[in-house]
Amino acid sequence: MQSSFDAQLLAAIAAQTQTLREILAHLQQPKLGFGEAPSLYRIYANRSNNCLWYTVQDGEALPIEHASVTGYVTELKFEKVTRRGKETAKLHVCLQGDRPYCIESGHDSHFSKCILSAIAVTPKALLQSQPLTIAPQAGDDESVLFARVYIAGNQVVAPYSEQTDWRSVALAAKEAIG
Repeated sequence: MQSSFDAQLLAAIAAQTQTLREILAHLQQPKLGFGEAPSLYRIYANRSNNCLWYTVQDGEALPIEHASVTGYVTELKFEKVTRRGKETAKLHVCLQGDRPYCIESGHDSHFSKCILSAIAVTPKALLQSQPLTIAPQAGDDESVLFARVYIAGNQVVAPYSEQTDWRSVALAAKEAIG
């Protein structure tokens, strides 16, 4: 009698697993009809255009009205780029959400420091299983922009100071995302 019950239970679990696979496959299909192209959406995080973050389209800065962006961190990289005719170092935080995103901020800005320190203290397994939410937060000074980082609905608190070794933090953050 027990083995009959076990067999029924296993059959029910197998059927439920198959149903969940079908639901997941359906959810992963692209939406039909008109919509946004799934191309990279580049976000610039600074307050130079009277907003917290923006994108550029046809050479014009367009403010992003959304309070946050959520996705799985796929890459952290530091790159030298030319902005306003000068070479400068930037942090690129690459996320995979409903489309690929790349958030660019100054390599030594508070925005970058908030993100790097939060990722560095978050367990690798959690970063791989849960999406990260990044929300810009204006500072008291009109030029300062911070980032609030959330994972699994909880804010990641990772204080830093003038004495913080940013090379070590950046290496730990890069290691945490694999």
